[in-house]
Amino acid sequence: MSRANASPFSPRIALGLALFGIVSFVVLLWMVGTGIGDPGPRALGSHAQGKSLNGYAALYQYLGKRGYQVSSVQSRNALKQRGLLILTPLHSADPKELEEVVSGHREFGPTIVVLPKWRAVAAPKKTDKVKEGYVQLVDADTPDWKGFYDEIRLERGALLTGAQPGAWEAQGLSGAMPEPRKVFSGSGETVIPLVLGENTRRPLAAYIADGGDYPALRDMALWADESELNDDLNWQYPVIFVFDADLFNNWGMNRQENALLAEKLIEAGLDGEEGKVVFDLTMVGYGRSPNLLSLAFTPPFLAATVCLLLGIAVALWRAYCRFGPPLLGGRAVAFGKRALVTNSAGLIHRARRLHLLGIPYADAARERLVKALALPARLSHEQAEKAIDRALAGRAPGSPAFSAAAAQMRAARKPTDMLRAARQLHALERTLTR
Repeated sequence: MSRANASPFSPRIALGLALFGIVSFVVLLWMVGTGIGDPGPRALGSHAQGKSLNGYAALYQYLGKRGYQVSSVQSRNALKQRGLLILTPLHSADPKELEEVVSGHREFGPTIVVLPKWRAVAAPKKTDKVKEGYVQLVDADTPDWKGFYDEIRLERGALLTGAQPGAWEAQGLSGAMPEPRKVFSGSGETVIPLVLGENTRRPLAAYIADGGDYPALRDMALWADESELNDDLNWQYPVIFVFDADLFNNWGMNRQENALLAEKLIEAGLDGEEGKVVFDLTMVGYGRSPNLLSLAFTPPFLAATVCLLLGIAVALWRAYCRFGPPLLGGRAVAFGKRALVTNSAGLIHRARRLHLLGIPYADAARERLVKALALPARLSHEQAEKAIDRALAGRAPGSPAFSAAAAQMRAARKPTDMLRAARQLHALERTLTR
């Protein structure tokens, strides 16, 4: 038989349920914060996860296997972190946004901007050999970004001179472009070439001479005007342009020399700093705004989050470590005559029917005295009350008449008048029944 005050759950079970709920909630928050369930970047496209010819998944995986700390970000705030940033924007990129991203990251690390080249469409799946991410290259086109490094002039043309069509050269390296008939290059007074078309002065990759001192890039440069490099020392990190995307995209990374060139250029950009490389996905349509969980742990919302966590901890502690056993509720209707009378009186009072109690109370007092005095049952009410008055006058001369007290009880309407008349009837009844 169980005790009446026994809890339906033991403290261990209650604690287990609470811990299970807390762990489930934390897992939910972790899933929200990490973006599990959100669709990731597709295999189609010119970005770090793109597996098509114009994608950069090969470069991403190659750097990871070479020991670099490689990551891809989908938030603009995440771009402001230490390391080398690789941008692969689309033709339709907003030049103002591109300028903000490049200038904003120069305080944290070097930036490589790989200009878009190929316009591509998804390859029709006619056979099983056509996999997800396969594309058909439609045409090569230079971007039109007015307001973003307007001093750089972009050129498009064939690279067929020399012994090998599409040949390029860099410090200690050389190779060939996969499509020598469509090669992009850039030129300008501040363009310091790092990769040139063979037997030409067309820079395929270069860094910008903006007054900063970049020793590793200067050593890798094929030619430079030293007077333009140190006019005004710039403490910001360098900006490197890859004018022809075929140097670093999956099509170009199919060649070993392109992979070596990419690693050498990244090493020169880092210039001995930690090998951390970040690929941007915001400029290719996979940007993601900060979620509520991230905002909750960033100022000024962090203070409110801490207060909420402390409040939850206090509530859990008070729920688990309460003082004493739980209180048991009483019966709705208690046992005994007194409780029955009290409940009945409460019901009458709430119903506002006190004025109806005078007549039955007086009649009940008369009937009790008729039985107590053994009066004939054939007497009417008036005759019975007169007989009670005679008995009362003989028992207690000078006391008020019973009939008068009963009339006062029947006429009473206020609770105080009814109580006064009831006390008088009760006293008269005690006088006759003692």
